[in-house]
Amino acid sequence: MRRVSVVGTSGAGKSTFAAALAGVLGVPWLELDSVYHQADWTPLPAEEFRACVAAAASGSSWVIDGNYSTVRDIVWARADTVIWLDLPRRTVMRRIVFRTLRRVGGRVELWNGNRERWRNFFTLDERESVIAWAWKTHGSRRERYAAAFADPSANHLRVVRLRSPGAVRRFLRAAE
Repeated sequence: MRRVSVVGTSGAGKSTFAAALAGVLGVPWLELDSVYHQADWTPLPAEEFRACVAAAASGSSWVIDGNYSTVRDIVWARADTVIWLDLPRRTVMRRIVFRTLRRVGGRVELWNGNRERWRNFFTLDERESVIAWAWKTHGSRRERYAAAFADPSANHLRVVRLRSPGAVRRFLRAAE
Protein backbone atom coordinates (compact mmCIF):
# COMPACT_ATOMS: atom_id res chain seq x y z
CA MET A 1 0.00 0.00 0.00
CA ARG A 2 2.11 2.85 -1.38
CA ARG A 3 -0.27 4.76 -3.66
CA VAL A 4 -3.70 5.15 -2.11
CA SER A 5 -6.83 6.85 -3.41
CA VAL A 6 -9.41 7.71 -0.73
CA VAL A 7 -12.97 8.18 -1.96
CA GLY A 8 -16.43 8.55 -0.47
CA THR A 9 -19.29 10.99 -0.23
CA SER A 10 -18.81 14.54 1.02
CA GLY A 11 -18.62 14.52 4.80
CA ALA A 12 -17.47 10.91 5.11
CA GLY A 13 -14.10 12.03 6.49
CA LYS A 14 -11.92 11.50 3.43
CA SER A 15 -9.47 14.30 4.12
CA THR A 16 -9.15 13.58 7.83
CA PHE A 17 -8.61 9.89 7.12
CA ALA A 18 -6.25 10.51 4.19
CA ALA A 19 -4.07 12.90 6.21
CA ALA A 20 -3.85 10.39 9.06
CA LEU A 21 -3.07 7.50 6.69
CA ALA A 22 -0.38 9.52 4.89
CA GLY A 23 1.17 10.28 8.28
CA VAL A 24 1.17 6.61 9.25
CA LEU A 25 2.65 5.57 5.89
CA GLY A 26 5.11 8.48 5.80
CA VAL A 27 4.02 9.53 2.31
CA PRO A 28 2.79 12.81 0.76
CA TRP A 29 -0.92 13.62 0.91
CA LEU A 30 -2.91 15.57 -1.67
CA GLU A 31 -6.43 16.82 -1.06
CA LEU A 32 -7.95 17.27 -4.52
CA ASP A 33 -10.27 20.04 -3.27
CA SER A 34 -7.20 22.14 -2.44
CA VAL A 35 -6.09 22.00 -6.07
CA TYR A 36 -9.47 22.33 -7.74
CA HIS A 37 -10.89 25.23 -5.67
CA GLN A 38 -8.81 28.28 -6.43
CA ALA A 39 -9.34 31.74 -4.87
CA ASP A 40 -12.99 32.84 -4.72
CA TRP A 41 -14.03 29.21 -5.29
CA THR A 42 -12.94 29.46 -8.93
CA PRO A 43 -12.47 25.98 -10.37
CA LEU A 44 -9.09 25.22 -11.86
CA PRO A 45 -9.50 24.56 -15.61
CA ALA A 46 -9.69 20.84 -16.36
CA GLU A 47 -6.40 20.67 -18.27
CA GLU A 48 -4.50 22.39 -15.45
CA PHE A 49 -6.24 20.27 -12.83
CA ARG A 50 -5.29 17.09 -14.66
CA ALA A 51 -1.68 18.26 -15.04
CA CYS A 52 -1.36 19.05 -11.32
CA VAL A 53 -2.85 15.72 -10.32
CA ALA A 54 -0.71 13.82 -12.84
CA ALA A 55 2.40 15.43 -11.36
CA ALA A 56 1.38 14.38 -7.84
CA ALA A 57 0.38 10.88 -8.93
CA SER A 58 3.69 10.34 -10.73
CA GLY A 59 5.41 9.96 -7.37
CA SER A 60 6.36 6.56 -6.00
CA SER A 61 4.10 6.87 -2.96
CA TRP A 62 1.19 9.07 -1.91
CA VAL A 63 -2.33 9.34 -0.55
CA ILE A 64 -4.79 11.34 -2.68
CA ASP A 65 -8.32 12.03 -1.50
CA GLY A 66 -11.29 13.22 -3.50
CA ASN A 67 -14.08 12.25 -5.88
CA TYR A 68 -13.27 14.13 -9.07
CA SER A 69 -14.21 12.05 -12.11
CA THR A 70 -12.11 14.50 -14.17
CA VAL A 71 -8.93 12.98 -12.71
CA ARG A 72 -10.03 9.54 -11.51
CA ASP A 73 -8.39 7.84 -14.50
CA ILE A 74 -5.05 9.42 -13.62
CA VAL A 75 -5.23 8.60 -9.92
CA TRP A 76 -6.56 5.07 -10.27
CA ALA A 77 -4.14 4.16 -13.07
CA ARG A 78 -1.26 4.75 -10.62
CA ALA A 79 -2.96 3.68 -7.37
CA ASP A 80 -2.47 0.27 -5.85
CA THR A 81 -5.25 0.71 -3.27
CA VAL A 82 -8.57 2.54 -3.12
CA ILE A 83 -10.12 3.06 0.28
CA TRP A 84 -13.83 3.74 0.03
CA LEU A 85 -15.35 5.42 3.07
CA ASP A 86 -18.90 4.17 2.64
CA LEU A 87 -20.47 5.40 5.86
CA PRO A 88 -24.21 5.49 6.61
CA ARG A 89 -26.07 8.63 5.57
CA ARG A 90 -26.94 9.48 9.21
CA THR A 91 -23.24 9.47 10.14
CA VAL A 92 -22.26 11.55 7.13
CA MET A 93 -25.01 14.11 7.70
CA ARG A 94 -24.20 14.52 11.39
CA ARG A 95 -20.53 15.02 10.56
CA ILE A 96 -21.07 17.43 7.71
CA VAL A 97 -23.48 19.63 9.66
CA PHE A 98 -21.10 19.94 12.62
CA ARG A 99 -18.08 20.38 10.34
CA THR A 100 -19.82 23.14 8.43
CA LEU A 101 -20.91 24.91 11.62
CA ARG A 102 -17.33 24.77 12.93
CA ARG A 103 -15.90 26.08 9.68
CA VAL A 104 -18.43 28.87 9.23
CA GLY A 105 -18.45 29.94 12.88
CA GLY A 106 -14.67 29.84 13.14
CA ARG A 107 -14.10 31.49 9.75
CA VAL A 108 -11.78 28.59 8.93
CA GLU A 109 -9.82 29.02 5.71
CA LEU A 110 -10.13 25.91 3.61
CA TRP A 111 -8.01 26.35 0.48
CA ASN A 112 -6.62 29.35 -1.34
CA GLY A 113 -8.39 31.86 0.90
CA ASN A 114 -11.81 30.21 0.56
CA ARG A 115 -14.18 29.99 3.50
CA GLU A 116 -17.64 28.51 3.86
CA ARG A 117 -20.40 31.09 4.36
CA TRP A 118 -23.50 31.16 6.54
CA ARG A 119 -25.58 31.50 3.39
CA ASN A 120 -24.30 28.09 2.25
CA PHE A 121 -25.33 26.54 5.55
CA PHE A 122 -28.97 27.56 5.17
CA THR A 123 -29.62 26.99 1.46
CA LEU A 124 -31.04 23.80 -0.03
CA ASP A 125 -29.28 24.45 -3.34
CA GLU A 126 -26.77 21.60 -3.66
CA ARG A 127 -24.53 23.79 -5.86
CA GLU A 128 -24.09 26.14 -2.89
CA SER A 129 -24.45 23.87 0.15
CA VAL A 130 -22.15 20.98 0.90
CA ILE A 131 -24.83 19.71 3.29
CA ALA A 132 -27.48 19.58 0.54
CA TRP A 133 -24.87 18.12 -1.83
CA ALA A 134 -24.01 15.31 0.60
CA TRP A 135 -27.68 14.48 1.13
CA LYS A 136 -28.44 14.41 -2.59
CA THR A 137 -25.37 12.45 -3.73
CA HIS A 138 -25.00 9.90 -0.93
CA GLY A 139 -26.95 7.12 -2.65
CA SER A 140 -25.82 7.82 -6.20
CA ARG A 141 -22.17 7.95 -5.17
CA ARG A 142 -22.53 4.56 -3.49
CA GLU A 143 -23.99 3.11 -6.70
CA ARG A 144 -21.31 4.75 -8.84
CA TYR A 145 -18.42 3.36 -6.78
CA ALA A 146 -19.91 -0.12 -6.62
CA ALA A 147 -20.13 -0.08 -10.43
CA ALA A 148 -16.63 1.38 -10.86
CA PHE A 149 -15.06 -1.32 -8.70
CA ALA A 150 -16.92 -4.04 -10.59
CA ASP A 151 -15.43 -2.77 -13.85
CA PRO A 152 -12.51 -4.91 -15.11
CA SER A 153 -10.38 -1.76 -15.52
CA ALA A 154 -10.22 -1.58 -11.71
CA ASN A 155 -8.96 -5.16 -11.29
CA HIS A 156 -5.44 -3.99 -10.44
CA LEU A 157 -6.73 -2.11 -7.39
CA ARG A 158 -7.05 -3.45 -3.88
CA VAL A 159 -10.41 -2.00 -2.79
CA VAL A 160 -11.05 -1.54 0.91
CA ARG A 161 -14.64 -0.59 1.74
CA LEU A 162 -15.01 0.84 5.24
CA ARG A 163 -18.65 1.07 6.34
CA SER A 164 -18.47 2.45 9.86
CA PRO A 165 -16.40 4.86 11.96
CA GLY A 166 -15.20 1.84 13.94
CA ALA A 167 -13.96 0.14 10.77
CA VAL A 168 -12.11 3.33 9.83
CA ARG A 169 -10.41 3.48 13.25
CA ARG A 170 -9.48 -0.23 13.11
CA PHE A 171 -8.00 0.17 9.64
CA LEU A 172 -5.80 3.09 10.74
CA ARG A 173 -4.66 1.19 13.85
CA ALA A 174 -3.78 -1.82 11.71
CA ALA A 175 -1.86 0.39 9.26
CA GLU A 176 0.33 1.63 12.13
